[in-house]
Amino acid sequence: MKKSIIILLISTLLISCSSSKLLEQWKDPNTIDFESNKVLVIGITKNEETRRQFESSLSSELEKRGVVAIKSVDFFEKNFTSTKQTEEDLNTVENNLIEAGFDAILLSKVISSEDKITFIRVYNNMNHDFNNFKEDYYQNQEIFYHNEQYEKSKIYHTETALYCICKGKERELLWKASIDITNPYKAERTIQSYVKLLAQELRKQQLLIL
Repeated sequence: MKKSIIILLISTLLISCSSSKLLEQWKDPNTIDFESNKVLVIGITKNEETRRQFESSLSSELEKRGVVAIKSVDFFEKNFTSTKQTEEDLNTVENNLIEAGFDAILLSKVISSEDKITFIRVYNNMNHDFNNFKEDYYQNQEIFYHNEQYEKSKIYHTETALYCICKGKERELLWKASIDITNPYKAERTIQSYVKLLAQELRKQQLLIL
């Protein structure tokens, strides 16, 4: 089953005359539509300010469309991203989210940059399938600690995934897509462009935005 990707994120969304292009996406064929009671928005990026801007923008866009969306910067403890999480830790996180009324996670990240050899290797592995939030976060949290910067790159390869963490059900991947951001320049405009495209695709797929 081919699963593609749209994650957005962030990590250096610096764009002014930029463009966001959807490359491909995959939706669980057994999911016709999905309405969330409360979704957690997570942007994985080393840049704290960019993460905050992105999560705020996406949460606001979802709220305007009737979706209850909470930023991870408001939910997680400050030291959550400063210390590496084990799979056991993330199991606890998922259980805490369920207890707090969450039933979905929208996870976004920049998985590679065009001009960085160290990230090209990661990009070549982008077709690796993650079946749940815990696995995705665990495998990609290194982004928080990577010393490389994205500023010199002209293209950012991003990925966003929507996970169901519904109580009493399997914690599964519902939707995944990949988006390229070209000519990033100013963070605010880049994020706005990306968020609008993301919201548009979620609406088309009848996910979160119905």
